Amino acid sequence: MRARTRDERGTATAFVVGFAIVLLACAGLVIDGGTALNERMKLADDVEQAARAGAQQINVVALRDDNVIVLDRTKAEGTARSYLAQIGYASYDAQVVDCADGAQDACVRVAAQKQVPTTMLRLAGVPPFTVKGSATAQAVTQ
Repeated sequence: MRARTRDERGTATAFVVGFAIVLLACAGLVIDGGTALNERMKLADDVEQAARAGAQQINVVALRDDNVIVLDRTKAEGTARSYLAQIGYASYDAQVVDCADGAQDACVRVAAQKQVPTTMLRLAGVPPFTVKGSATAQAVTQ
């Protein structure tokens, strides 16, 4: 009986194709994941700035008459929302809230979210990432 030889042609090609797919997936995670993290940090900075802008809208009459720091609700919420709208956010909210230290109506809480499209991972069917951020700022007079 004659020994049968195995035909191994094409095995290296299959390995290279499989390895290339794995490398592209890893590159997609690095690129798209890095983009999402960068956008998340930018969003966090933007909502912090919006909260600070809103917290500057102090009710001057209440401060002078009663020596109490209270925000002008309409101005504070409007300023924070306007700030985010001007820099291009479409999904956001701002509210005047009580502060953690008990001060009533002296803090502004701002929240926003943004869709971050995928580039390389889109080829694998991964949908856009949604990044969210929130911040609270307290009005002070010092």
